[in-house]
Amino acid sequence: MTAPASKDSFGARGTLTVGDTSYEVFRLNAVEGAERLPYSLKILLENLLRTEDGANITADHVRALAGWDPSAEPATEIQFTPARVVMQDFTGVPCIVDLATMREAVTQLGGDPDKVNPLAPAELVIDHSVIADIFGRPDAFERNVDLEYERNKERYQFLRWGQTAFSEFKVVPPGTGIVHQVNIEHLARVVMTRNGQAYPDTLVGTDSHTTMVNGIGVLGWGVGGIEAEAAMLGQPVSMLIPRVVGFKLHGELPAGATATDLVLTITEMLRKHGVVGKFVEFYGTGVGAVPLANRATIGNMSPEFGSTCAIFPIDGETIDYLKLTGRSEEQLALVEAYAKEQGMWHDPSTEAAYSETLELDLSTVVPSIAGPKRPQDRIALAESKPAFRGALGNYVSHTEEPAKSGVDEASDESFPASDPPALHEGENGDGKPRVAYSAAEGSHGRPSTPTTVTVDGNTFELDHGAVAIAAITSCTNTSNPSVMIGAALLAKKAVEKGLTRKPWVKTTLAPGSKVVMDYYERAGLLPYLEKLGFHLVGYGCTTCIGNSGPLQDEISQAAQDQDLALVSVLSGNRNFEGRINPDIKMNYLASPPLVVAYALAGSMDMDIVADPIGTGSDGEPVYLADIWPTPQEIQETIASSITSEMFTNDYADVFHGDERWRSLPTPTGNTFEWADDSTYVRKPPYFEGMKNDPSPVTDIDGARVLALLGDSVTTDHISPAGAIKQDSPAGKYLTEHGVQRKDFNSYGSRRGNHEVMIRGTFANIRLRNLLLDDVQGGFTRNFLADGAPQTTIYDASVAYAEAGVPLVVLAGKEYGSGSSRDWAAKGTSLLGVRAVIAESFERIHRSNLIGMGVLPLQFPEGESVSSLGLDGTETFDFSGVTKLNDGETPRTVKVTATKTDGGKVEFDAVVRIDTPGEADYYRNGGIMQYVLRKMVRS
Repeated sequence: MTAPASKDSFGARGTLTVGDTSYEVFRLNAVEGAERLPYSLKILLENLLRTEDGANITADHVRALAGWDPSAEPATEIQFTPARVVMQDFTGVPCIVDLATMREAVTQLGGDPDKVNPLAPAELVIDHSVIADIFGRPDAFERNVDLEYERNKERYQFLRWGQTAFSEFKVVPPGTGIVHQVNIEHLARVVMTRNGQAYPDTLVGTDSHTTMVNGIGVLGWGVGGIEAEAAMLGQPVSMLIPRVVGFKLHGELPAGATATDLVLTITEMLRKHGVVGKFVEFYGTGVGAVPLANRATIGNMSPEFGSTCAIFPIDGETIDYLKLTGRSEEQLALVEAYAKEQGMWHDPSTEAAYSETLELDLSTVVPSIAGPKRPQDRIALAESKPAFRGALGNYVSHTEEPAKSGVDEASDESFPASDPPALHEGENGDGKPRVAYSAAEGSHGRPSTPTTVTVDGNTFELDHGAVAIAAITSCTNTSNPSVMIGAALLAKKAVEKGLTRKPWVKTTLAPGSKVVMDYYERAGLLPYLEKLGFHLVGYGCTTCIGNSGPLQDEISQAAQDQDLALVSVLSGNRNFEGRINPDIKMNYLASPPLVVAYALAGSMDMDIVADPIGTGSDGEPVYLADIWPTPQEIQETIASSITSEMFTNDYADVFHGDERWRSLPTPTGNTFEWADDSTYVRKPPYFEGMKNDPSPVTDIDGARVLALLGDSVTTDHISPAGAIKQDSPAGKYLTEHGVQRKDFNSYGSRRGNHEVMIRGTFANIRLRNLLLDDVQGGFTRNFLADGAPQTTIYDASVAYAEAGVPLVVLAGKEYGSGSSRDWAAKGTSLLGVRAVIAESFERIHRSNLIGMGVLPLQFPEGESVSSLGLDGTETFDFSGVTKLNDGETPRTVKVTATKTDGGKVEFDAVVRIDTPGEADYYRNGGIMQYVLRKMVRS
C-alpha cells in the first residue's frame, strides 16, 4: 500500500538526482528555522513534511517543530511515522501472532487475507532464546543451538510460517547474531528509498537497545509491542517534541582506554546530568575521532543513560563503515548526497541549538568497569579492589560489622579502616557459618568465607569476590572490532606467557554476528581464546539478558551453602541484581579484554592493575601491562583481518538459515493453523465477533474496582515478566495443560500465548493492591462473593466476566511509567478492564491503553482517590463517553461512584484521548480493529 501523498503546505517537495537515479525528496530549507535544528530534529521535521495529511499531521505541527524553543519543556505532541520496524523474538512473537489473527478476521469480514501485511518493512532477529548451558568445549555452539531448538520449536515454526506468509516481513534465524549488530551491519539503510522517494532511515524496535543504530546516524529507539505493531501497520507513533542535549566531544582516547571505558564514562556523566525522555546528540571536533564501532557502542547504551536516543550525525566515518560492511556503491553515494542536500552532514565548525550541553575531553577517559549492580556506577580500574571491598558488606550477611575500607557506595569517599576483629570459624546459631575476616592485607580487612570445592578433578578455594562468570557477550561490545581483537590479542599474549583461566570461571564467547568469528579465524586468534576456555557458545544475547546458563553444580552448591558473594564480569550493558545468574550476587561490566583478564585473575578482590594477574610458565609474575595489546597491534590486526567480503558473504543469505531452520515442519497457507495443544502460540480473542463497522461507543455502568493502586505503579508491576511460579494462575494453567515444572520457561518465552500472559498481568510479587491490607502480589477482592474474599486478580476477573460486570482500575500519579510494554495494556484489556482513572499517566502507556480499547481518565486537578473519599468498594458509572459517536472527543466524562450504603461521589474525569487518531482507535475498540477495518475498506 502506497502512503497517501503529503499535503506539502510548505512547497518542500522536490527532486534529488544521484548518478542515474532521481528521487522525490522533501527539502528542509523550505521551512524557516530548519537550519538551526539539531540533526535529530531535522530528521523528525522531514518526517512531518513527508507525512503531512492535514488531520493527524498538520502544517501547525511542522511550524511547531521548525520553531522549536530549546529551553521549553516538552508540551507539543507530534506524530512520528517510522520507516521500518525491527524486532527480537521475545517481543516480536506477539506482534506476528496479532497479524496472523488479523488475517483470519479479515477473511471473516469478507476481505482478502493476503492484504494483511506490514505496511512498513519489518525484520525480526531471533537472538534472545539461546542459553549458554554448555561452555568451554569445542562443541558448545552446536549443543547450545540444539537445546535452543528443542525448547523453542513451536515458536520457531510459527515465525518460519510468518516469514513465508507475510510480505515485508523477514526473519533472521537463530544462530546468526544479535538484532542490534545485524541491524547496523546489514539491515540499516541510513537513507531509505521506497515508492520513488528518498528519506532518512528511521525505526522503532521492540528492544530498548534499538538505539545502537543511532551510531550510524539512524534515528530510532525501543518501544512496546503495541507501538511496534502500529508502526508496522503504517500508523504513526505519538511523541512530544523533546529537549535535545548536545554532547560535545574533543580530543582522542589515550592508549589503553577502550570504547567500553568511553561509554561507561558517558553513562556516568549523563545519568548524573539527567536525560530521561530527552534526545542526546553528539557534536564537535571530537566526533571525527570516534570510530563508527565506538559510536554504535555509545548509542547502544542510551537506555542506561535514560535518554530516548543517543545519536551521531552522518559524516565520512559513516560512509567508510557502510562501505566496509558491504553496502552498494549506489547506496553510499545516495547517503552522502542526501545528507549534504538536507544539511544533515556533520560540520564540526557549526553548532546547532541545544536545550542543554555537556562536554568531554576524550583524552581524560581511563580504563574502567561498572558495578556491582548498575551500569552508571563507574569505577576506575585502578580503584576496583577498594570499590569491591566497600560494596561487599551489602552482599554478605555477618554477625559483627567489620571495619570497611575503600570506596563507600553512598558517599564515593575513601576512608581508612582499622584492624578488623578476629573472628573464628564456627556457627552463628542459625546453622550458617560464621564469617571470618582476613587481615592478610594489613589494615584493609574484608568478610571472608573460604570454601573448598572440587570440580573436574581440580580442588580450589572459593571466597567472596571469586569471578564465577567471565562472558564476552552482548551487542554493546561484540560489534566493536577494536575491543574484540583486543580481547583475542590479550588471550594470545597470556597463553604465550603460560597463563590459564582459573578453574572456577565459566568462560563464554557470544559474538553479535558471524563476522566476528570470521576475522578471529583469519587473524589466527581463535585457538588462544579457546585455550583460555572462550569457546563460541552462540550468536545471541546470552549472559547479558540472564541466559548465562547454570554454573557447575559444585560451585552453585557452594555458593548457596556458604552464601558466597560470587562475581560475574561481562562485556554487556546491564548488570542489575539477580539479572545475570541466580547464584551470582555482584555483576561488573567491563571491556572484552578485561573480561579475559578477570578470567585469568579469578577474583575481583585484587588490584588488577598493580598486582600480578598470574604466574608465567617461567615462574615469573605476569602483570596486566605485560599482556595488554598496544593500539598499533590492534589496528594492524584489524587492517589485515577484516574485509568487506566477510560482511557480504555472511549476510548474502542471512534470512535463509541453517539446516535446522530449513527442516522445521512449517504450516503453509496464508492463514496460520493454530495447534489446539500449543502452550506457546495461541490465537488471541481480539477480533471475536468483530463486524465491518464498529458498534457505537457506550457508557460504562456498574463497574467494579479490580485494583486500587498508589503512585508510580510501573509497567513492570503490571506486565508479566520473569519465571513462572508453580502455584500462580499461569503455573496452574501450564500444569493443567501437561507442562512439567522444568519446562515452564519464562513469561517472555510465552508472550505468544495470551492465556499465560493474562494470568501474569498485575501479578508482580511487589504489587500493592490497596483493596487489601499489607498484602503484596497479584491479589484482589471479589466483591460479588459474600464478604468480598481475597483471591487472585485473574480469578476475580473471570468471576466478574461471567457476571457481565465491567472493571476499572484506580491509581495515583505516574501510572504506567517504566519501559513501555505491550502486555501491560493487552493484559489489562483482556482482564475486562474498561477504564483506568489515575492522577497522571506515563505517555506511552496511556496511548497503549487506548490502543487496546481501554479508556484512560484523569482525576480532576488536585483530586485523588483519598481526597474524593473513595476506597474501591464502590460501583462506578461513566456517562458522556457516547459523545465520541458524534465525532468529537469529550473533554470530561461524569463519574458516579456509589458506595455500599447508597451514598454517591460524583466528579468530572478528564478524558485523556489526546489526538484525533487516538479517538479513531477508541471508537473502533482498539488500534488493531481500526487498522483491520481500514484494510477491508481499501
